[in-house]
Amino acid sequence: MIRNFKWLLVASLAFTACSDDDETTIAPEVITSGQADFSNYVALGDSFAAGYSDNALFVMGQQNAYTSILAQQFMLAGGGEFNIPLMADNIGGFSSGGVQVPQFPTRLWFNADTSTPLNVDGPTTTGLTDHLTGSFNNMGIPGAKSFHLVTPGYATLNPYFGRFASSTSTTVVADAVAQGPSFFSLWIGGNDVLSYATSGGIGTNQTGNLDPSTYGGNDITDPNVFANVYSNIVNGLTSGGAKGVVANLPYVNALPYFTAVPYNPVPLDAQSVALLTAAYAQYNDALQLAASMGAITAAEAKRRTITFHVGEENPVVIVDSYLTNLSGLGIPSYRQATADDLIVLPARSFIGTLVGGNAQAINGVSVPLADNWVLTVDEVNEVRIATDSYNATIQSIAASKGLAFVDAKAIMEDLLDGGIVRNGYTMKTDYVTGGMFSLDGVHPSPRGYALIANFFAAAVNATYGSNLPDVDLTDYRILYPKQL
Repeated sequence: MIRNFKWLLVASLAFTACSDDDETTIAPEVITSGQADFSNYVALGDSFAAGYSDNALFVMGQQNAYTSILAQQFMLAGGGEFNIPLMADNIGGFSSGGVQVPQFPTRLWFNADTSTPLNVDGPTTTGLTDHLTGSFNNMGIPGAKSFHLVTPGYATLNPYFGRFASSTSTTVVADAVAQGPSFFSLWIGGNDVLSYATSGGIGTNQTGNLDPSTYGGNDITDPNVFANVYSNIVNGLTSGGAKGVVANLPYVNALPYFTAVPYNPVPLDAQSVALLTAAYAQYNDALQLAASMGAITAAEAKRRTITFHVGEENPVVIVDSYLTNLSGLGIPSYRQATADDLIVLPARSFIGTLVGGNAQAINGVSVPLADNWVLTVDEVNEVRIATDSYNATIQSIAASKGLAFVDAKAIMEDLLDGGIVRNGYTMKTDYVTGGMFSLDGVHPSPRGYALIANFFAAAVNATYGSNLPDVDLTDYRILYPKQL
């Protein structure tokens, strides 16, 4: 698993420089841990920590997780073995009775002939109820939200944790603390808003609800719940004197999952424009009537008015529940998307399809997109507010505990704004071609995880006086092929 062989070689050799009249032996740089102790590194987090990529968890992805790469860097400075609860193969997902479980599909690969991602052939040999024995240093749990890490019995709810938990009643943090870590990494909180965002905001913003046991799977976690849970997690991990590194959370709107599909992908000819204009005429007239009655403002009526033009880049039509409810007047909540709305990645194969084979019923055009296909500007704002609150908590606790801190939010902004150049590569957030993200549009590629590991190592160096080297991004691919 150790990729950075050149550093191990450097550590075992001395170089000799010769001049005309003497020889000088130059000792190699010694990689040290500074004030940290990497002998027992334990990683906590969600799918990023686990190495989830291409919409699945599989062996090679786990071995290329930022946590695994970071552990390899730690080994250069006294780090110990890093045990991973490996899946059974490189297919991904879970099977039951020899059949792939639909909720856990196989990983994606990119078919260049069709320019589309496809699932590799399954089923996987990783059984849904398989259980591993022993303790594991990588405790990244795909799907985990912050409060899940302290929830007893979470192993019965999440098969990724269930396959290596010490018991069905334990918690993730309890199993981590039981290992007596000397150093830890913690990157958690993304899923506390991500599932709300990827579902197009169909969940509930639970701000104000302090009981996470009542939350749905696609809900936003209350910031006070997050703060309390995060504090308890860090207190537990540091109770034995462990040092560590934590990271804050980027805004989800920078992920390719929300940027790959434009808000205005519809080309129309003159005949189509005429038909659509006639189809929405009654709706538009009703908006003007509602405005004249004072039911909505003139500005809202204008925002909701649906118009098309001949040519490219017509916005899709969407349902927006944040608009004034005019159902009493028989007026639905429709409008056209703007650049502030985010169309989710799966919509790329849905927009433009026909409803029931009817050529006049076109999804996203004559038939508005339902809420699950779009994260509207108001929903984006809800996610942003929650993320800002989580990040304030993370940074405050990191400072109070003297932990190394990775500003993942700033890193994502740099990736979005021109990219980050390393080892001759410009890493960007573009879907498929950007190099940073895998085919699911949310999780990093192998090279993306390597870049993240370097940022974590840099934060550790800055805080604890270690001198961990970067890994070379050249050693890590962008996408996994069909066959591994």
